[in-house]
This record gives sequence, structure tokens and C-alpha cells, in this order.
Amino acid sequence: MGEGEYKELSVESAAGFISAGGPLSAMYENFEERKSQIELLKSISCAFNEDRLGVFEAGTGVGKSYAYLIPSALWALQNHEKVIISTGTINLQSQLCDKDIPAVEKILGKKIKFVLMKGRQNYICKRRLQDAALMPDLFDEDVEKIKAIAEWARDSETGSKSDLHFMPSESVWTRVNSESDACMGNKCPFFSECFVMKVRKEAADANLIVVNHHLLFADIEARMNGGGYENQIVLPPYNRIVFDEAHGIESAATSFFSESFNRYKLNKVINQLYRKRKNSESGHLLNVAVMSSNEESVLDCFEVTTTIRSDLVRLETCAQDLMANEYSLRLYGVTERVFGPLLSCMADLKNSLGRFSDIVNKVLEGVADEDKDTPSYWETKSLSRNLEMFVKLMHDFTVWNEHPGNVFWIQKKRLPDDMAKDGNPWYTIFTSTPLDISRLMNEGVFEPMKTVVCTSATLRTGSSYSYWMSRTGLAFADRERIIAKDFESPFPYKNNMLFAVPNDAPMQENVQFQQFVEMSLTRLIEAAGGRTLVLFTSYESLKSAYNTVSYQLRNFSGRLLKQGDDDNAKILETFKTEKESVLFATDSFWQGVDVPGDSLSQVIIVKLPFSVPKDPVFMARSESIERRGGNPFMELSVPEAVIKFRQGIGRLIRTCSDRGVVVVLDRRIYEKRYGSVFTASVPECKRTYDSFSDTVKSVVRFLDA
Repeated sequence: MGEGEYKELSVESAAGFISAGGPLSAMYENFEERKSQIELLKSISCAFNEDRLGVFEAGTGVGKSYAYLIPSALWALQNHEKVIISTGTINLQSQLCDKDIPAVEKILGKKIKFVLMKGRQNYICKRRLQDAALMPDLFDEDVEKIKAIAEWARDSETGSKSDLHFMPSESVWTRVNSESDACMGNKCPFFSECFVMKVRKEAADANLIVVNHHLLFADIEARMNGGGYENQIVLPPYNRIVFDEAHGIESAATSFFSESFNRYKLNKVINQLYRKRKNSESGHLLNVAVMSSNEESVLDCFEVTTTIRSDLVRLETCAQDLMANEYSLRLYGVTERVFGPLLSCMADLKNSLGRFSDIVNKVLEGVADEDKDTPSYWETKSLSRNLEMFVKLMHDFTVWNEHPGNVFWIQKKRLPDDMAKDGNPWYTIFTSTPLDISRLMNEGVFEPMKTVVCTSATLRTGSSYSYWMSRTGLAFADRERIIAKDFESPFPYKNNMLFAVPNDAPMQENVQFQQFVEMSLTRLIEAAGGRTLVLFTSYESLKSAYNTVSYQLRNFSGRLLKQGDDDNAKILETFKTEKESVLFATDSFWQGVDVPGDSLSQVIIVKLPFSVPKDPVFMARSESIERRGGNPFMELSVPEAVIKFRQGIGRLIRTCSDRGVVVVLDRRIYEKRYGSVFTASVPECKRTYDSFSDTVKSVVRFLDA
């Protein structure tokens, strides 16, 4: 094939792999052909053949993975092109690499070279690990952890944090992981053993590369900033992407393109460069200064870093005073005056940090070329870039009105109990977030790529894709390139799901609503014999309900689990294995939770999942819609909430044999005009809108049937 030519997929042949009489059917005794899966696979094959942008909503149970993996693998093998598979969750990445891609190899009868690529900070850097072990100022517990990591790294095949048999603290891991700015490349004494280089080499030869959305955006940003689309950047060159869990790409891109700092991030960088304890000075900057013709510059380090710490304390105090009882606050026209003292403190910190940054750069400039291969030089250079980023972000805060495309905001966070050593359990995060990532996404993803496939169980609001397409930038793409289709779930919702809303619930703004929620949960959990996932929109409401219900059900045989009491993955595993258990959860559990079978028979949605009106980024986006004459509630609040609501409902029925109930305690869904957008998104099933006592009877009857 000549340059620019490729061999098209045979759409019918590709579909034959998962049709009756095909290889997939031969692998399973009770195989049932899924028409929607076959049609989805055909549409994705056409997107590859015709260089199209595919938007495909596929209900739970359609079998999206095979529908995109088979065309992706066939295309990559036939045309010697790489296809990127980007996902939103670690769970799906593991499923693809451990189960689905090996199964597709059997279905196709072909070997597929695939690799799971993680951000390089997930891998050990052997050079940094060795340096950390020689650091004289480590705390005893850090020394032990670093020794244990070094022991593990000697025999590890992957060097990946997820393969460690224990969880190191963030402070330890960031000293020994692989960071791009600190990478010495082929000058590194451990280059031939480098875990990151090993996985990159594997990726260079792979047909399919599995990544998460965040890593893909890191690669795309580097390409947009001059790296180009033909070179190895974070990933090898590619021009075909499949986004699974595509409902989350706006959120992932917004998170990636946001910048933030807090006192811990800042102190960590400064301490690694220079620190003085008692009469002893240490840090990478001092190691480099010995080789620098500007060595005397470090004489000012103690005075400058002391000023930085003093300025940082004043900024933190000012921020806490400003927020008072609020958890977040946005800097904009209305709050500009009250932010005055904080911005003055930030300008002082920016100046003192800028002085320190100048010292670091002056020392680096004085190092001769032959001494630039030392690890300390590379570490210092890396930390210097971090300093410059902090200085720039602080400068942007002080001239916030010159950046109308960004939202500047502060947020109060609580420290874990074991870290709140100085008696103050709170710290502040200072963040700049892009107001809109749609044009960025179009320029970086949809325009330059030949094929982009976006699939999820929840992309539509009502029957329209317009909200999702406008938020992600696809609305800017050439309309003729876009294929948008939906594929219904094969699950028997009509018979297997009950959707119930009590019509006598207090309205959610009523002071009695929380009391009603707590009474309702107790009775509904009893009605279902546990086996319930309760989804909240507020952690405060969750905690109050959990405490009350735990007391009321103190003789209940099942376990009540609360998000936040342990690692999310462990809580979910307990919920799956202990069949009578109940899980009280909020934000992250609305999506990506897969609990098939008897462990989950009831999902209770406490409130419709509208964003908190005070959320700074949400407020700024609402105001932007208002300025152009739009209705932010109908254009932003409702569509965003509907997609999350559909994700929540999707937790219930995970297989054809699953049966269960969704109870919504928020009767706005039937009594407000916008509620019809929510009810229209519920699968066709049995529905009740009765008194609470009749709702409980309906739940018992349905689950006992």
C-alpha cells in the first residue's frame, strides 16, 4: 500500500465474528446473538473505513467492548496502524487487558500486540530510587518504605505502582517515581533497565494501546504545543482513537487542563531543592551549586525560603478567613473586592518565590556542559520548572480579569487526621480551570484524527446528543464526518425493573426532607433484605442518613457500608461479596460500579443529581450561557444531571437475569416541567407513583415475585 492508502474492513466479515455460527458462538454453549452489538460493530467498522467521527450510545448489555475491539484490532493488523483505546476507569482498563482483548484474539484467531500504558508517574525510576536511598534526611518510616520498594523493584517485571504489595505514602512515592522533567533519557545509568522505556518500546510495536483519558490528553497537549502528530511524544504516533466511557471526557479534559497549587505541593518542591535543619543544609540545589560558577547565589537561600514560608502562611490564613464557613469561593467581579487582601498576599508570595526561582536558574546556568549529566542537575532542572509554573499561576491569579477563558477559585480541604499535626486540619487549594474545553478538544482531537469513536451507555439527553457534542467540541466538527446512532440494551427491563417514586415525599427544599430520607431508607432496606446501593448528592446528607439508619437497623443482619470509611475498591468488593450488605455512596459511585446478581437488587436515588449551584466552575459556565442569552438551567444543569441520573440507574441491571428496583425519593421528577427529561431517560419498565407506604409494598411484591 502506498502512503495514505489503506485496506478497508469488510463490514459483513467483521460482523460475522460475533454473529450466530461465527467464532464467538462456538466459544459459548448458550450463545445468544445480540442484534444491537452487531449493528454497533458495523457502524464502528464504517467509521474506520470512511474516516468518520462516530458517536454511539450503547445501552448496558450491548457488548460495547467486542463491538469496538474487533474492528480496531482488524484495522490495526491490516493497515499497520495503531489504535488508541481510551477509558475513564482503571476497572475497564483491567477488564480490557486481562479479559476482553485476549478473548478477541481467540475470536479472530490472530495474535494482537497490545499494551496498557499508564502515566510515567505510575512507574519506579531506578535512578531516583537509588538517590532517595542515599538521602541523609529521610524519616525512619520513609527509609523503611524506600528499602521495601527497592527490594520489590529488583524483581519486578513492570515497575508499576499497582503491582506493589503495599501502598506507599504519596511523599515517598513522589521521590522515587518517574517524572518526565527529571528524566535523563539515554544519559541515565539505568536507561537499559528503565520501566518507562520498556513500556514505550512495547507500545511502539503494539497494535492496540490502552490508556486512560488523562494520559491521552497529556499526549494531545504536547502535540498541540509543537510536538506534532507524526512523532513519539507520550505515546507513539496514531490517528485513530476509541473513547469508551466517553460521557466522562469533558470532565477528564477539564481536570487535565486545570492548574493548581497548595502549601504541600509548594513546600515539597522547596524542600527538595533546599532545606535547613538545625545547622545542616541539604537539597539538590546545594549539590548542583558545587559544580556551578554561580555557587555564591545559594547563600541567599535560607533568607529567601524563610520569606516564602512566611508569605505562604499569611496567604493560607487569609484564604481560610475569606472562606469562613464556605468550602469554595470564586474570584470574579462580585468577589473582587473581598479577594483584595488575598491577592496582595499572593503577590508577595509570587515575588519571594520568583526570587528563589531566579537563584535556582542562576545556579543551573553556571554549570558547565560536561557536568550536566549528573542526577542532581536533572532533578534541580525539573523542580525549577515546577517553581516557574507556580509563579506563573500566582501571577495569573493576580491579573485574573486578563484571562476571561479561565475560572479562578479557591477550595478548602480537610487533611487526614494523621497529617493534621499543627492543630489546623484544613488547607487551601488555589485553582485555575478552563471555562470551556470544547474548542481545545476539537482542535486537538476531532480535527487532526482520521477516526474517533465515542461510545458510552449515556451520551444523550432525551433523544438528542447536542448537549454532549457541544460540551466536548464535536459540535465544531464537519457535520458530514459525524455518525450518531443509539443501540438499545437487550436487557428485559419491561419485566425485570420497577421504577418507583413516592408521591407524598416532602419536596427536597423542605426542612423535613432529610428526616423523610432517613425513615424511607430504613424501610426500603428492610423491604429488600439489604442488597441496596443508596446514591446521594451530598456527603453531609449521606453521613447523617448513615448514622440514623445504622441505629434504626442495629439488629439487621447485613453490613452497612459508608463511602469514605475505606478505599473505594475495597468497599465495593465487600458490597459484592456480602449479599445482604448496603452501600451508602456519593459522587464516584454513580458510575463505573458493576455488581451483577443478588448483591444488588435496589438502587435508591436520594435527589436528582444537579450540580451544587455554588460550585465555582459550574457558576462561571452558567453565567457564560446567560451572557449570550441562553437558559443555563435547561442548557447546562438539566442535561448534566440527566446523564449522571442515567449512570446511577445503570448500576442496577447488569445481566439479562438481574431483577431490581430503582426508587427515587425526589418527586420533582414528576412534578416539575423539566422532570419529563429525566423520566424519558428511564428504560421502559414497570413504574409507580404512589404513597410511600404503597411504594414499599410494591418493592416487596416485585422483589418477591
